[in-house]
Amino acid sequence: MFVNRDEEMAFLNSVLARTHPTPAQMVLLYGRRRVGKTVLARHWAETTGLPTLYWAAEREPAPLQRRKLFARMLGVPLAQAATFESWADLWQAFASLVGERKQILILGEVTYAADSDPAFLSALQHAWDHLFKHSRLTLILSGSHVHTMETLLARGSPLFGRFTGQWHLQPLTFAALRQFLPGWQADQRVAAYAIVGGIPAYLERLNSRASLADNIRDVILAPGSMFVAEPELLLYDEVHEPRVYRAVLQAIGLGAHTVDEIANVALVGKAHLSAYLVRLQELRFVERRLPVTIPPGKRQASRLGRYHLTDPFLRFYFRFIAPLRDEVGYRPATVLPGIQEQLRAFVRATTYEELCRSWVRWASLQNRLPFEAQQVGSHWSKGVQVDVVAVNWQAKSILLGECKWGTDKVAREVVSELVEKKAPLLLQALPEAGRGWSVHYAFFSRAGFTPAARTLARAQQAILIDLARLDRELGS
Repeated sequence: MFVNRDEEMAFLNSVLARTHPTPAQMVLLYGRRRVGKTVLARHWAETTGLPTLYWAAEREPAPLQRRKLFARMLGVPLAQAATFESWADLWQAFASLVGERKQILILGEVTYAADSDPAFLSALQHAWDHLFKHSRLTLILSGSHVHTMETLLARGSPLFGRFTGQWHLQPLTFAALRQFLPGWQADQRVAAYAIVGGIPAYLERLNSRASLADNIRDVILAPGSMFVAEPELLLYDEVHEPRVYRAVLQAIGLGAHTVDEIANVALVGKAHLSAYLVRLQELRFVERRLPVTIPPGKRQASRLGRYHLTDPFLRFYFRFIAPLRDEVGYRPATVLPGIQEQLRAFVRATTYEELCRSWVRWASLQNRLPFEAQQVGSHWSKGVQVDVVAVNWQAKSILLGECKWGTDKVAREVVSELVEKKAPLLLQALPEAGRGWSVHYAFFSRAGFTPAARTLARAQQAILIDLARLDRELGS
């Protein structure tokens, strides 16, 4: 299913329309596995009506890679294609084939080609400079190893300065789940988003005619399921010591977020842990978060960082599946009750809070907040934790938000606690203890608000967002 890629399609169309300085274009398209790079590139190419060639490198010797690519260029069986001693020879042959014709060439998983033959990138650079730069070729280089793909843009890369466009393809937004899961209620789509995120390949495997619980049991936990094997494959494809990295990821998934906590749970010495965390951040598996209330000039030196898994499915996997991997493979149905019992807290602490912060960013762009939000995040300290915080440092304005994913309506006490107890404590963390700052409030609730809560919130001119509104406006 191809959905919700309007910005990406517009970008690719704009690249194709360029004629200055030449019509030739080289584009870098990258993103994590199964995010939809190939589907996007091939779908877009089909809409152009231009001759298109698609080839994806595999982990195999370079001569075989070249022969497979040339067979694809000629449209003949592999046995009928010529072999080439070098990539330079192959690009020379391709230039003769394409001539002055306007054509799209999509090369997938190019890092595999570069791994098999270090000369791949320099040969492509030479071919671009001498054969293709003044042609009518649109060349798209695609890959899943995000950090490695980004190094192609760096000054030390043979392709530095050659790219005419680049796009880091992100997972689909929450709004896209309406198309994958039609008929599902908003709370069920939020839970599904907490489990598989916005990865199209994952969403396509969910059965929209079955319940969430049935999907967890019959699709995600099924013996031999892609979901059970996927995280291990992702990790083994990226790192050389997967066992240690896996221990670090599982520690974070189980709720260890500081360096001390991760070291204690993963049994990795703190002296070595930082290197693993840096590598996991490069791979986009992990991110380091700071309280948004730390002024920009002090963030780099802050010791308040907490580490979180960035990918929703990795969070779900390392929280629920990895600790019971043997049981999942033997009797998956026995794992389901534990997931169901703890899923609500998991959804609230991960995805629901993130969706609430996404709403604040959206509302700021729509000029629906009392001020423009420069930064949106959360706050934590020894004395207080606030789920949603938006800050404008110049205007000295701050928005504090509370998120509730329970099945009961938010009571008056929740409003009063944020206003009367949490806000004064949080202001102490701001410069000059928050003197001169204007404070605003927002409350997010799955189940709505009691009349008393609404009355007090109105008195504070607070914003109230129930799930229906959150779902509607994030989908607008």
